[in-house]
Amino acid sequence: MTRIALFQSTTGIDPATSLRALETAIGEAAGGGAEMLFTPEMSGLLDRDSARASKNLRKEDEDEVLAGCREAARRHRIWLHIGSLAIRVGNGKVANRGFVIDREGQIRARYDKIHLFDVDLPTGESWRESNTYSAGKEVVVVNGTPVGKLGLTICYDLRFPGLFARLAEADADVIAVPAAFTVPTGHAHWHVLQRARAIEAGLFIVAAAQVGHHEDGRNTFGHSLVVDPWGELLLDMGEESGVGFADIDLKRISEVRSRIPALNHRRPIPDAVTL
Repeated sequence: MTRIALFQSTTGIDPATSLRALETAIGEAAGGGAEMLFTPEMSGLLDRDSARASKNLRKEDEDEVLAGCREAARRHRIWLHIGSLAIRVGNGKVANRGFVIDREGQIRARYDKIHLFDVDLPTGESWRESNTYSAGKEVVVVNGTPVGKLGLTICYDLRFPGLFARLAEADADVIAVPAAFTVPTGHAHWHVLQRARAIEAGLFIVAAAQVGHHEDGRNTFGHSLVVDPWGELLLDMGEESGVGFADIDLKRISEVRSRIPALNHRRPIPDAVTL
């Protein structure tokens, strides 16, 4: 049995404030016996004012939130999955990049969000991540974490089951889905999609999420989740910020897959025929 922690945050427009909240959460997670803490998408800065946000964007080796989190992980001897940070990558673009950090404070893996959120919602909200962000090109599984093999995704990736299938085929035990889900799409799809991805892949889903009303005016859904391979909710953090805990047993994966061995039954899918 492995104890993990999730940080459900209401990240704002000041990275220094975000770092203080993350450092507190890291200490609380370690104090609660967690071996690994998961944080949401955009844990360091959430600001849809691009001109204002650009003043706070840094390259990876200059990012104060990343550096502070690495030091806090080392100090508290805990693994950390930073769901993502906005990192300058050149050519005027930014990566929506997640990090896995070990208890020595070393970066063990990086993942850049593959699927970018370009949508117009009925509420009048319009999002064009591709205007700012550069899409990732690599599917990433991290070996040797406290939760076994950890597959990495970010938010909108949730809607693309092919990515989750690829991670399952790479023997992931847990897939992280850090997010900043909008409220309308959260109410409609958050729980059902997380449970579906866990059931389809036959593994654990850990989804740390942003929550509440943010300084830039947006509202996010919250409900950070841990879902087991049968689709059962082990944790739902509702709509309050803070740190939550869950205990996961990786033996549950083989138990579920022995009951419904769907991964073993997969076959190549032929091209569709239009009649």
